[in-house]
Amino acid sequence: MSHQSEKQETWGPYPLILAGAAVGVLVTFVVNPRWGGFVLGAVIMIAAALRFAGYGGQLALRSRKIDVITLSVFGFVLVLTSLLLYNNELKALILSLFAP
Repeated sequence: MSHQSEKQETWGPYPLILAGAAVGVLVTFVVNPRWGGFVLGAVIMIAAALRFAGYGGQLALRSRKIDVITLSVFGFVLVLTSLLLYNNELKALILSLFAP
């Protein structure tokens, strides 16, 4: 006899995030590393927003708070790094914020 109370494994938005990451890597290699990093960072921030909204599935590894903070920070750093990749003016502006 099989038990109907067994927990079903749900994927949630994981395939969407995985497809977006694959597109980001493809853009990095084919088009431009700057745009590929931007796409990857945006996809990671979308994953953070989906995790915050309660869509877990395979994205839920730790508690919701830790997942959202980790994904948001990593996505923001990736987007910021991709924007700074070839932009010396923006790089100088950000560095001037930390200058004494």
